[in-house]
Amino acid sequence: MTGLEVLQSVEFLNIKGKQVAVLDVENWQALIKWLETLEDLQIAKKALNQLKAAGGNRDCVGWQDWEVVKDKWDEN
Repeated sequence: MTGLEVLQSVEFLNIKGKQVAVLDVENWQALIKWLETLEDLQIAKKALNQLKAAGGNRDCVGWQDWEVVKDKWDEN
């Protein structure tokens, strides 16, 4: 289910004079996943733009070598 479909599945109720939006749990979780994916895409695009601006030099943008990161991770 896309984020747009989830948003379109919202039901509105009037409770004590206030309009409330209601989603079932499955749709709520799908919406969270969709938003997290959008955030991940923004982070990846920003990183790619930084890398392009640095002429492809990973050291210039502060990226660490994968083997170094992996070794540090494995130590923990």
